[in-house]
Amino acid sequence: MSLTKTHKEIDSMRRGGHLLSRALKAAVDAVAPGVTLREVDAIGERVILEGGGTPSFKGYQQSPESTPFPSTICISVNEEVVHGLGNRDRKLKEGDIVGLDIGCWFEGLCTDMAVTVPVGNVTPEARKLMDVTKASLMAGIAAAKVGKEIKDISRAIEACVQPHGYGIVRALVGHGVGHAVHEAPHVPNYVSGRYPKVLIENRMCLALEPMLGLGGDYHVDTAADGWSIVMSDGSLGSHFEVTIAITKEGGAEILTPLPV
Repeated sequence: MSLTKTHKEIDSMRRGGHLLSRALKAAVDAVAPGVTLREVDAIGERVILEGGGTPSFKGYQQSPESTPFPSTICISVNEEVVHGLGNRDRKLKEGDIVGLDIGCWFEGLCTDMAVTVPVGNVTPEARKLMDVTKASLMAGIAAAKVGKEIKDISRAIEACVQPHGYGIVRALVGHGVGHAVHEAPHVPNYVSGRYPKVLIENRMCLALEPMLGLGGDYHVDTAADGWSIVMSDGSLGSHFEVTIAITKEGGAEILTPLPV
């Protein structure tokens, strides 16, 4: 599986990414107190299908023996930082924050994106957590240039987060994307010697996705449903993600424009 994509493949990912962005925008617009996660999921799925795409998370398996993921959108509420089940009848409440992570196949290529949004009025602490998560994503995008290392992306994200004292989730990282939902290379949101040196190449496509915890701890647990990832200290979690294509000519192009 190639780390880079052809110009034709990137063009397909660009079209698929804009479809995905429209689906996520529709899901974000549906978020409100009293709305169920299942209702939000159905809205995002309908936009993808009507646009000629196929949800990439629904039915996804971590291994042949694992339980398939049951929904189009990973919907994570409060202390759930990622991979929350979107087929639940849980109702959103005023003051919640909710992460919406969505992916689709379009013309044989895959894109992936996520945002975390407030449900009505939220605390200043929750708002700041979401703002910093988004800012750290943008810092990572700015550092993604041909000839640099993946580690430069990690360093930029970490440097943006550290002054605020939030925990940077370490158990999960960004990744390559396009031919599969998850591809090489790993793109951690912190600098670590455990990952090999990887140079950023022309036409490399990456999903950058900082995941932060309000409480300052980076540890996470898997919930009883086998999918939802929760902050171990019970604090709020926040997650933002885009798919980018890196070119010599223009640095990083966001293939999945953020709706918020």
